[in-house]
Amino acid sequence: MARAVRPISLAGSELTDVRHVCALFNSDEEEYRVLLPFIQEGLVSGDKAVHVVNPEQQADHLRRLSGAGIDIEAAKQKGQLEVRSSTDTYLQDGQFDPDRMLEVFRQLVRRNVESGFPASRLICRMDWAAEGRTHVDNLIEFESRANDVWRCCDDAVICTYHLGQFSGDAVMDIVRTHPYVIIGGILRQNPFFVPPEQFLPEVRARRRTENRRGTGA
Repeated sequence: MARAVRPISLAGSELTDVRHVCALFNSDEEEYRVLLPFIQEGLVSGDKAVHVVNPEQQADHLRRLSGAGIDIEAAKQKGQLEVRSSTDTYLQDGQFDPDRMLEVFRQLVRRNVESGFPASRLICRMDWAAEGRTHVDNLIEFESRANDVWRCCDDAVICTYHLGQFSGDAVMDIVRTHPYVIIGGILRQNPFFVPPEQFLPEVRARRRTENRRGTGA
């Protein structure tokens, strides 16, 4: 039996079941225009807010939240708002370990439930992955595997990507790992989503073929 979940409004539509969203933006202005109402609604309804942003973006992020009327200090004191650095969160000693990161999210889910929050709303800025092909390849598998974490809880997870930073092939694979996608500022159920049990064998086989071609084998 499917579990009953409280609908969450986002980008002109509603999130229902597995709330793992790929949000594609062209600019910071577009990103905040779409996400600030989602952030505000969550804080008013008592949800936990976890924002993972670029280190150099944190001051601007807090300024934008404050400009939208959010009492940042009050939210932090209640334990309702947590702002993290993307590099500190995803990259340990400069390396991205998908297994470690999945465990970080599992622990985060458990901790927030134990703290009494009805749900968590996570926004994760993914610019860090654009720095190298290895990061991108590991990220694509991680995004697919993360669905097994998020399908077991009511949390909403928005992974934000700025289109100018990733290749078209990478964006297509990233989109295929999310049940929902925001394109043009509008939330849509993703017709290109491929479940992990199908996507992971496919992408791994493709990489093996690419590696053999690259070595001339």
